[in-house]
Amino acid sequence: MSVTRRSLLAAGAIAFSGALGALFAGGSPASSRAARVGGGYGPLLPDPRGLLDLPAGFTYRVLSRAGEPLRSGEGTVPANCDGMAAFDAGSGRVRLVRNHENRATAALRVPAVAGLTYDPGALGGCTALDLAPDGRVTGERVALAGTAVNCAGGRTPWNTWLSCEETEDRADTSGYDRDHGYVFEVDPARPQRTGAVPLTAMGRFAHEAVAVDPYRGVVYETEDAFVRPFGLFYRFLPERPLGGTASLRAGGTLEALRVPGLADLAAVDEPGAEFPVEWVPVPDSSASVTPIRHQDFGPGGITHAQKLEGCYWGGDGVHFVSSYARRGEGAPADHHGQVWFYDPRRSRLRLDVLFGPATDVQLPGDSPDNICLAPDGGLMVCEDGGGAQYVFGVTAGGEVYPVARNADDIGGPGAPEWGEFAGVTFSPDGRTLYVNAYAPGTTFAVSGPWRR
Repeated sequence: MSVTRRSLLAAGAIAFSGALGALFAGGSPASSRAARVGGGYGPLLPDPRGLLDLPAGFTYRVLSRAGEPLRSGEGTVPANCDGMAAFDAGSGRVRLVRNHENRATAALRVPAVAGLTYDPGALGGCTALDLAPDGRVTGERVALAGTAVNCAGGRTPWNTWLSCEETEDRADTSGYDRDHGYVFEVDPARPQRTGAVPLTAMGRFAHEAVAVDPYRGVVYETEDAFVRPFGLFYRFLPERPLGGTASLRAGGTLEALRVPGLADLAAVDEPGAEFPVEWVPVPDSSASVTPIRHQDFGPGGITHAQKLEGCYWGGDGVHFVSSYARRGEGAPADHHGQVWFYDPRRSRLRLDVLFGPATDVQLPGDSPDNICLAPDGGLMVCEDGGGAQYVFGVTAGGEVYPVARNADDIGGPGAPEWGEFAGVTFSPDGRTLYVNAYAPGTTFAVSGPWRR
């Protein structure tokens, strides 16, 4: 049976207007109004180059492609471009940091660089790109190497990047010399300052993304597990909150979210449903014997969710994504994506968005993955499914519109077959959208009349 707010909330009514009405409460009223006026930018036009279809008035620049030489001379651009963030580098310049989700079989590894390599046997990591005010790439180099399956991550209030390993592989497996499943901090401007140090206190599990509370220093983490037992939603309480790089290296406490009476978030099918939560200490955050999601959290159990993906701070709380849930894989219900909001001041969890089936908010495809807040107060959603892949926008009123499409279905014989989109993010001034095609690894900069 589907769980609704009526069956779990003891008292009180929740006012909710539209499937996305509360999601953007942290944005300004003006930006929310702008998102509701004639959402979207029109139909996508076929790209003569067969790379990226965009609406009229938008253009793109290819910043980087897997297999090309790194400008630093350290080797070639690695494969499998995934999570990404854009940082203000001063004087109109932008610095991008980009993950490479390389497994042990990756054809194009992140080059091993002295002082930046955790495990020489691992092929993943991060690269950093420097962009001039006119958008030209002026530098590209390794920022982290020797890590594994670097999927997404998140930025910190002190302008570093947290790169997440989406694996639990141990040393002596997959050719690795060291255990994996950690978060690593990367300084995009000075990678040697942060090096390749695993933040072990933040837990060893299949990390997807993180978000840092800029007021309290708490770090929220998602676990991408698509087989039962599904992943958990975590918070890390640093011993030295908001203390810069030293903050996360000083250790802390890892806890997992429990919604009393709710074993799996997929059971909630009513946008606007809101629940009290508890935070339960993780018995063994190092997963020395048993993976965390398998561990015993006591009589109340713990709350799971299939495919927990994007995680970001917006307004006064943290948003996170469950990419999909499928009954056939052990979930209690089917959905094509959820967006949740956790309010730390009230210790309340709210379902803000439910994407199909049988909902008013539908993506033409399914499986939202990386997401970010757009300058107009809406969402940008990277699709991770089959066939041609899209970046979609979602207005605060619940309207879904296409922003970009890979061109694998229009380029003709021999055209590249682009994989999923990932790493969507905006420049600090909100004028440029950056996004990766996962495979073949390509980083795009998209310019146009973005609404603000």
